[in-house]
Amino acid sequence: QVQLVESGGGLVQAGGSLRLSCAASGNILEINAMGWYRQGPGKQRELVAAITSGGRTNYADSVKGRFTISRNNAKNTVFLQMNSLRPEDTAVYYCRGWNSRYVYWGLGTQVTVSS
Repeated sequence: QVQLVESGGGLVQAGGSLRLSCAASGNILEINAMGWYRQGPGKQRELVAAITSGGRTNYADSVKGRFTISRNNAKNTVFLQMNSLRPEDTAVYYCRGWNSRYVYWGLGTQVTVSS
């Protein structure tokens, strides 16, 4: 089993920045890739950014150039640096960890961007 705990969400004005963290514990060897998803009001959950154990990254078009995903394998933590935030970035942000067989989710952290 793997537990994922997000932190770092909050309220920020448009144009501001936030840094989300996701700490993994448990049988972390089960995790290959990690990523951030988000679900805005009335919207489906969507991929924001992902990173493999080797450091390869993938981003949603809507956040390219503004968000950066990174991971510290020694500390079993993945980060999402969010700059130039927009009101449309408002959502609950979820950490996800997975391999070819299992998927793990955190409980989410709220990010609210005011205009």
